[in-house]
Amino acid sequence: MAPPNEPTLNPSYSFENVFDLSDAKFYVKGFPLLTQVPHNVSFTPFSSKSHSSDDAPPSLLNRVLAASHRGGFLGFSHSEPSDRLMNSLGSFTDRNFLSIFRFKTWWSTQWVGTSGSDLQMETQWVLLHVPELNSYVVIIPIIEASFRSALHPGSDGHIMICAESGSTKVKASSFDAIAYIHFSENPYTLMKEAFSALRVHLNTFKLLEEKNLPSLVDKFGWCTWDAFYLTVQPIGIWHGLKDFADAGVSPRFLIIDDGWQSINLDGGDPKEDAKNLILCGDQMNARLHRLDECGKFRRYKSGQFLGPNPPPFDPNNAKLLIGKGIELEHLNRDKEAAKNTQTSELGLIESKIQTVKGEIDVLFGGAEQIEKKDCGSSCSCKEEEEYGMKAFTKDLRTKFKGLDNIYVWHALCGAWGGVRPGATHLNSKLVPCKLSPGLDGTMHDLAVVRIVEGSIGLVHPDHASDFYDSMHSYLAQSGVTGVKVDVIHCLEYVSDEYGGRVELAKAYYDGLTNSMAKNFNGSGLIASMQQCNDFFFLGTKQVSMGRAGDDFWFQDPNGDPMGVFWLQGVHMIHCSYNSLWMSQMILPDWDMFQSNHVCAKFHAASRAICGGPIYLSDHVGSHDFDLIKKLVFPDGTIPKCIHFLLPTRDCLFKNPLFDHKTVLKIWNLNKYGGVIGTFNCQGAGWDPKEHRLRGYPECYKPINGSVHVNEVEWDQNDKTAPMGEAEEYVVYLNQAQELALMNPNSEPIEFTIQPSSFELYSFVPITKVGGTGSIKFAPIGLTNMLNNGGVIQEVEYVEGVAMLKVKGDGQFLAYSSEPPKKFQVNGSDVDFEWLSNGKLMVNLLWIQEDHGVSDLAIFF
Repeated sequence: MAPPNEPTLNPSYSFENVFDLSDAKFYVKGFPLLTQVPHNVSFTPFSSKSHSSDDAPPSLLNRVLAASHRGGFLGFSHSEPSDRLMNSLGSFTDRNFLSIFRFKTWWSTQWVGTSGSDLQMETQWVLLHVPELNSYVVIIPIIEASFRSALHPGSDGHIMICAESGSTKVKASSFDAIAYIHFSENPYTLMKEAFSALRVHLNTFKLLEEKNLPSLVDKFGWCTWDAFYLTVQPIGIWHGLKDFADAGVSPRFLIIDDGWQSINLDGGDPKEDAKNLILCGDQMNARLHRLDECGKFRRYKSGQFLGPNPPPFDPNNAKLLIGKGIELEHLNRDKEAAKNTQTSELGLIESKIQTVKGEIDVLFGGAEQIEKKDCGSSCSCKEEEEYGMKAFTKDLRTKFKGLDNIYVWHALCGAWGGVRPGATHLNSKLVPCKLSPGLDGTMHDLAVVRIVEGSIGLVHPDHASDFYDSMHSYLAQSGVTGVKVDVIHCLEYVSDEYGGRVELAKAYYDGLTNSMAKNFNGSGLIASMQQCNDFFFLGTKQVSMGRAGDDFWFQDPNGDPMGVFWLQGVHMIHCSYNSLWMSQMILPDWDMFQSNHVCAKFHAASRAICGGPIYLSDHVGSHDFDLIKKLVFPDGTIPKCIHFLLPTRDCLFKNPLFDHKTVLKIWNLNKYGGVIGTFNCQGAGWDPKEHRLRGYPECYKPINGSVHVNEVEWDQNDKTAPMGEAEEYVVYLNQAQELALMNPNSEPIEFTIQPSSFELYSFVPITKVGGTGSIKFAPIGLTNMLNNGGVIQEVEYVEGVAMLKVKGDGQFLAYSSEPPKKFQVNGSDVDFEWLSNGKLMVNLLWIQEDHGVSDLAIFF
């Protein structure tokens, strides 16, 4: 019998492998996929390798073994060992591909092309279309021993693989399994099978299906970041939550973002917090000097805001500070440019900088402070129980009854600049940052520049568990239920003397995993700035939710006035295509947005059907509650889809950002129907020559498209698969409020869509009801909600009666080919409206005692 960590193939799973490497060509089912394959490249079928997953669930293991003939590993060998090796895997041309590449250290996005030379540097995977077989192949660079890999472009169509350790002391010359390749007729099944195989092979991460999700996934929340940036303080948070509560849409979770920690700058008083920080950038050289909250939170006194007249808060002052912070940021950028060009404007710019700094000091000066005895984070005296984060979170929950979760932000290394050496009990030291050559092709990033300038105060990897437990245990005792861990992908900068990027990451992620399990119920973590394969293959044993895209940018930080529009489409592309791989390991989090932004409705539509939590970063006093109520139930829960939001097949190899013609179409599943969102994202994207995201204004125009029920991937969820066999569907256009009928053979619905605009199409199978089965019926949901179908919780048909449970209030809509005999809500007959086009409507009320759920009975 084979040892448990080397599962053998069940004879019933023995199939001929679909791949073959011979005569310098790599074949899939007899068709050449790659040509000019170097002689030093090897291929090993999955079934021929030993694997490490002694803890994989039997059902997962059997599923992987059943598909093992469709996958295998690529390797290569060199004559001389090195810490960074580059090798061709072969070439391809005239073949459509979709890829995901890192455009910043921590963020990745979509790219398409037709040749290996079209790839971008630091590509995380490439999906190849094989129309000869009506199929798809994915190549995924992975981890082997202490090396991680990525794909790069080569000349003459070659696809290059780079294997690097991140340490000049860790070298190798050959690899047996540095990339994985897999085949399937279905692109969504392909990703599922490929990452399942890697989970079994590597045993360093777990699939999403194996883990518990954070309890906030079906809730509405508020994050402090765009509302305050680093100026966040208790009184602002209090008034922000009060805004929502007064409007009847209380957040069920709060994220206190960057700005709450005890940080300071090198050269300042090592025991004092840095003062007057506003924007991201100000604090990127700052380090933790203690592991608890900073002074403005430590000074909070229990009950301080619970009285009938809590202290006032001026939201305009917060906006003025942010405005001045932006002005100062632009002046500092102008100063650097003036230095480089030796312009005479330098003196004037420096004078303006001093003026703005003085104005900022004045704006900060009005904050009233309540001092307290400061005896350290380990103090257990009675006074400690009356002040600080613990007192604040307790008062928040006393005032705002539905606030289930309070998360706080921290960087993977503590703060952006790590932990100040000698300031805590932890063993940390300043480690200079060194960027991999692979990052040369990424976008200029202020965060990278600042971190490289200041180095990172790195806690020794042997102390990583103590580091996270020290922070998290204190937070848990203070009423914090989870953390947003940011700046995750920075360890590769400082890995040289710690065994390389893989070994350093293992130590840190193991410490983080252990602390999550102990302090935050095993799931209380949102990962951010994590979009690189090191994290997904090493850091997701416990982490089950993470950001799917770069930040929500309310305007272009580089000054393009059209950026307020085109950046929103770019964000949507990040999230949609990244979800193809991230959703195998974590629940994709589409990030916050602001409800009063010019493109707020555009964002809201995608969040409504994204399948994850919905949260905002509104300024205090600046909200569109009409829009918010299209997303959120009165109890702070949301009508969540049951799958992940993914691009439709006809978008996989297209460029919905600047090809002048492609509408982004993204599909998801509700319990009793499917939904496709159509979004005009044209107008911006990656510039491979300038290595940055920029506007393509010539593409910002109306475009035409079409949508069809066959584009919903019903079979990607076992519970919805039967709906894909329906003979006929009703289609509801959420914005146009129109109905249509469609069957699998119908012509698609054609449309024209304006820039930064959208439509949401619900597809609901029609059921025949009534005594003779001649009446067509389909429940559509609440028309006042963007995800109208997500409100339907149960549907049952019994002897000519359609019985439903629907959550929410507003206008309920169904399709009915004939009027019903009567309509009951919660056991009582009600008036309804039926129109000749099949619209059947009734108004529902929110009844708190029933948690907003109405029982509907429709008699035919």
